[in-house]
Amino acid sequence: MPPANPSAAPSATPEPGLLAALPQLRRLWRSMSARRKGQSVALLGLTVVASAAELVSIGALIPFLAALTAPEALFVLPFMQPFIAALGLQQPQDLLLPLTVLFGCAAVLAGLVRIGVQWASTKLALSIGHDLVAGIFRRTLHQPYTTHIQRNSSEVVDGIVLKVERVINFVLLPTANGVAAAFIVLVVCLVVLAFQPWVAISMILGLGSIYGLIYALTQARLMRDSQRAADATSLRVQALQEGLGGIRDITLDCTHATFCTRFEQADLIMRRAQVRSVVYASTPRFMVEALGMVLIASVALLMAQGPGGLGQVVPVLGALALAAQRMLPLAQSIYYSWSNLSSNHGYLHEVLTLVEQPMPAEPTVGSTQPALPFDHAIELRNLGFAYHTNGPQVLRGVNMGIAKGARIGIVGTTGSGKSTLMDILMGLLPPTEGQLCVDGCPITETNRRAWQARVAHVPQAMFLADASVAANIAFGVPPAQIDPERVRLAAQRAQIAQTIEGWPQGYSTLVGERGVRLSGGQRQRLAIARALYKQADVLVFDEATSALDNATEEAVLEAVEGLSRTLTVIMIAHRTSTLRSCEAIYRVEGGIVQVDMSNA
Repeated sequence: MPPANPSAAPSATPEPGLLAALPQLRRLWRSMSARRKGQSVALLGLTVVASAAELVSIGALIPFLAALTAPEALFVLPFMQPFIAALGLQQPQDLLLPLTVLFGCAAVLAGLVRIGVQWASTKLALSIGHDLVAGIFRRTLHQPYTTHIQRNSSEVVDGIVLKVERVINFVLLPTANGVAAAFIVLVVCLVVLAFQPWVAISMILGLGSIYGLIYALTQARLMRDSQRAADATSLRVQALQEGLGGIRDITLDCTHATFCTRFEQADLIMRRAQVRSVVYASTPRFMVEALGMVLIASVALLMAQGPGGLGQVVPVLGALALAAQRMLPLAQSIYYSWSNLSSNHGYLHEVLTLVEQPMPAEPTVGSTQPALPFDHAIELRNLGFAYHTNGPQVLRGVNMGIAKGARIGIVGTTGSGKSTLMDILMGLLPPTEGQLCVDGCPITETNRRAWQARVAHVPQAMFLADASVAANIAFGVPPAQIDPERVRLAAQRAQIAQTIEGWPQGYSTLVGERGVRLSGGQRQRLAIARALYKQADVLVFDEATSALDNATEEAVLEAVEGLSRTLTVIMIAHRTSTLRSCEAIYRVEGGIVQVDMSNA
C-alpha cells in the first residue's frame, strides 16, 4: 500500500469574504458547457422581460387608483386623451372598467413572466448541478490509478452525493434567483425614482444600510461556518463508510460507540454551522419590512398635508405600496443569494476542484482502439518504481522476460513490491525507471489502453456488484450488449457453470452486495470467469486463493490449471505450493526481483 500523497489532498480553501466567492463563480462559468452559457444568457433576457412586466404592472396601478378616487381629474389629463378617444369613453366614470382590466392584465402578465423566470432559473440551476455531478464522476473514473490508490473514496462520494446538492440548493438556485431579483428591483427603484425621488433615495439608502450592516457583522462568521460545515460533511461521510465497511470487526470488538460518536460529532458541527447560516440569511427581512412600513407612512403624512387631497395621495401611496410589496421580498432574495454565496462558496470551491480534475487525452476503455499485438514475450528492462518523486524505490533494477503462454509465479513477503510489480505489468502504474515492453514495443501513455485490452485481473478480493451472475461476469458491459453464450463459455472454463446452472434462476441469480450470497470459492471462480469473458491473453492472479481454505484453493487451482495453454498466466502468492503449475518462480525482496532458485 503506497503512502498518502500530499498532492492528493484537497486544494487550499480560498480566503474569506464575498469577493473571494467571485473567483469561484468565474471558475464555475468556465466549467459550464456552451449550451449552459447560452441558457444563462437567455435567462438574463427573460429577466429583462420580467422587469418590464413589473414596470407595466406598477405603472398601470396609478391610473387605476386615480380612476377610483378622482376620475374627473384623470379624465382631462392630456396623456389620457388618446386612450379615451380610442375606447370612445364619454364620461369620467367610464374610465374605471378599462383601467381595471388594464391593471388586471398587467398584474397577470407580470405574474406569468415571473413564474417563467422561476421555472427557467430552477431548471438551469439543476441542469448545471447535473453537469457537475456527471463531470465529477466521469473525470474521477478516468484519473490515473495512482490517484485512486492515494485518495480516500469518501472525498469523491461526499463531493458527488452531498456537496453538489449543497451547491445546487444554496449557491446555484439562490444566485439565479438573486440575479433575476436584482434586475426587477432596479426597475422598481427607477419607477419610484421617477415620481418620488426622495422616497426612492430613502428606500435605497435604508435597505442598503440594513443589509450592509448585517452582512458586515456576519460575513466572517459565515465564512468560518462555510469551511467548518464543508469539512464536517467530509468527516461524516468518512465515518459512515468506515462504520458500515468494518461492521464485522465493529460488532466483534463492540466498538459501535466509537464510530457513532465520530459520526454524531461531525454531523453536529455541520448542523450548527447550517443553523447560523440560515438565521443570518433571514434576519434582515423583519427589519426591512418595518422600514418599508415607516417609509409609506411618512409619505402618506407628508402628502396629506399638501395640496391635492385624497385624490393625489391614494394613487401615489398605492403605487408605493405595490412597489414595496414587489421590492422587499426581492431585496431579501438578493441578500439571501449574497449571504448563501458567501457561506457556501467553500463547498463550491471543493466541488469545482473535483470538476477540474484533468481528463486524460488517450482513448478510454471500450473505445475502438485495437488491442496491442502480443505474439512473443513481455519484458521488463531495468525497471524501477517509486510512488513519489523523492520517495523510496519500491522496485529497482528489475529485468525479466515472460514468454507468451508461460505460467509464471511471483512470491515475496508482504510489502516487498509484488502487487506493485503486477500493477506495472498490467499498465496501471507507469515505471519511473526503465521500460515495460511487449514484443519489443515499449508501453507508453499512447498505447497503454491497447495493452490493457490484452490483460485480465483476478484479485484476492473481487468486487462484485449487487446484480446478476451474468452482469458480474460481463462486468461493465451494458445489459443489452451482454453475450449469454460468451458468459456461459467463460463460466464453463472457470468450472463454475454447473453450479450456476443448478440454481433456480441460473445466470440471472443475484449475488448480493459484494457477493455476500456466494461462498469464497464461488466468488473466486466467478472472478476467473470474468477475466475469461474479457477474452484476454494475459491473466494475472494477485493472491487470488490466499483467503481460501485448502480444499477450496485446490479446486480453484485445478480450474486455473485447466485453462488453455495459449493464455499467459502470472500468479502472485505467499506460498510456493500454490505455484505448482508455474514454469518459473520469481522472488521479490527489497524491491529486487530474481529467480527463486529453491523452486527452479
